[in-house]
Amino acid sequence: MSLADQTIQARDGEELDATVIARYLKPHLPHLTGEPRIRQFPGGASNLTYLLSYPEQDLVLRRPPLGKKAKSAHDMGREFLILNRLNAGFPYCPKAYVHCTDPSVIGDEFYVMQRVQGIILRSDIPAELNFTAEKTKALCESFIDKLVDLHQVDYQACGLAELGKPEGYVARQIKGWSDRYEKALTPDAPLWTVVKAWLNQKMPADHPQPAIIHNDYRFDNVILDPDNPMQIIGVLDWEMTTIGDPLMDLGNSLAYWIEAGDPPPVQMMRRQPSNAPGMLSRQEFVDYYAKQAGIEITNFDFYYTYGLFRLAGIVQQIYYRFYHGQTKDQRFAPFVQLNALLEQMALNVIKKSTL
Repeated sequence: MSLADQTIQARDGEELDATVIARYLKPHLPHLTGEPRIRQFPGGASNLTYLLSYPEQDLVLRRPPLGKKAKSAHDMGREFLILNRLNAGFPYCPKAYVHCTDPSVIGDEFYVMQRVQGIILRSDIPAELNFTAEKTKALCESFIDKLVDLHQVDYQACGLAELGKPEGYVARQIKGWSDRYEKALTPDAPLWTVVKAWLNQKMPADHPQPAIIHNDYRFDNVILDPDNPMQIIGVLDWEMTTIGDPLMDLGNSLAYWIEAGDPPPVQMMRRQPSNAPGMLSRQEFVDYYAKQAGIEITNFDFYYTYGLFRLAGIVQQIYYRFYHGQTKDQRFAPFVQLNALLEQMALNVIKKSTL
């Protein structure tokens, strides 16, 4: 069995026309011949991602989801620009080739990028990899090292300074996600009242060294070398990348990090092998990051709680589309229960916090 990321036949209503794609790409990538075989990557709950298999080359096409979309979300041009410019300073992001702004081609804008072929870890580490706890720990540390590397990239030298305004970033994120959550609220969703008040009360100053932040850095967004699975060769999903406080980005990543000792309800939301023997705990993750980055982190409860709230906001925006019939993807039906679980996790952090 191949450990490379698997594709499926495109879901109903999400198909692409190979003839249309071939006709559009030919002037931009003249070395391509014929029409591509098109398959869909099944993962992800946001942008739609497809594999275009040509005789000469495999490519990846990304487009926004169908239905109503949050304002400013799913900006294909922005993600295309990030990939084009960041690759020089952070060679783990794929190269982008073509950005189509004409919605008449497939019904929305899209871009086409390099396919970095390798292994993507989902919920569990495949037994075929024969990872010991020692190897898993080394991979986990390498995963954190790449995040530190990203946060230390000179974003001005890469031409990405216009991506975001670092001043006031923390306050803007708390207000922004509070506003987005309110707009996506459904009658069955939790209100997060206590958590929002706590975040506003405990808000720290911005980190003195702003950085490029990925905003969705987790194991199912990194690619491992198929010939040496201990080696990370790619990082995907730059849709939400901006300039801001790197500790907020760390909080985002830890919101997904379910460790082995978490209770069963929390284990049910795990989407990466962060509970495997050898993986660092959340506190060990923070301590290792701080050591590699050469900084001190004393108030991580705030960043972790923010990460949980932001994740709930993303979940609720997706659920809002499902609730109102804008998507019929049944994967999103239980997202309101996931939202409630995230709120309980955040309340538990606040209860134990010494901030």
